[in-house]
Amino acid sequence: MNLKLDKNQVEKFSRQIIIKDIGILGQKKIIQSKVLIIGMGGLGCPVAEFLIRAGVGLLGIVDQDKVDLSNIHRQTLYDIKDLKKHKVKAAYKKLKQINPKTKINTYKTKLNETNYNRIIKKYDYVIDGSDNFKTKFLVNDACIKLKKFLVTGAISKFDGHVFTFNFKNNNTPCLRCFFQEDEILDDALNCEYEGVLGTVAGIIGAIQANEVLKHILNIGKDLNSLILIIDLLNLNFRKVKIKKQKECMCK
Repeated sequence: MNLKLDKNQVEKFSRQIIIKDIGILGQKKIIQSKVLIIGMGGLGCPVAEFLIRAGVGLLGIVDQDKVDLSNIHRQTLYDIKDLKKHKVKAAYKKLKQINPKTKINTYKTKLNETNYNRIIKKYDYVIDGSDNFKTKFLVNDACIKLKKFLVTGAISKFDGHVFTFNFKNNNTPCLRCFFQEDEILDDALNCEYEGVLGTVAGIIGAIQANEVLKHILNIGKDLNSLILIIDLLNLNFRKVKIKKQKECMCK
């Protein structure tokens, strides 16, 4: 890599660089990475903050919503002064204060069938922090078509799920192999209906960021073909194998 770290960067990321599995070469990989976050809510906020603190070079953030008072207990990039502001604009301002060198693309829109290709194709890694299964299935399908690395998170009450899908590998199952779209309730993942503890969002978001950083660095084990299920009320953690379905679009 021809990229050279300046003195400020070496000091700023020194606690990462000192790790044997990262080093200067690993930090350069992080700085040259391109990550897209879909949904800047309870999951997207900690994901964005941890990735930008790690030094990710290009970050895309997608959300059409404005900050509401009920968001603040779990969406860590916003405060009272951000009420009624678009989330991507408020997040952009906070993230730039943390790491001005990261380029941030904001998309004040809802991801849909007509814009997903234009947005997602620019990035190597996609993180789904959306709060509804319609969007999650759309992101899943788009990442299959574009062969992207996808990390999906879901939260409700005290529970969290994390999936990773490396769609560059043709043997990888997808979200549809685990969830059947016609079996998902309309109110699933709806915080207004189900509720969620703020710390749950922070923990799951941190795990999503960690999974992307590991893949950027090509270190450790990932959750490909597995789902991590976390019950934070009783501190139960388990991994479940996802079987690739023969009739699924990811076959």
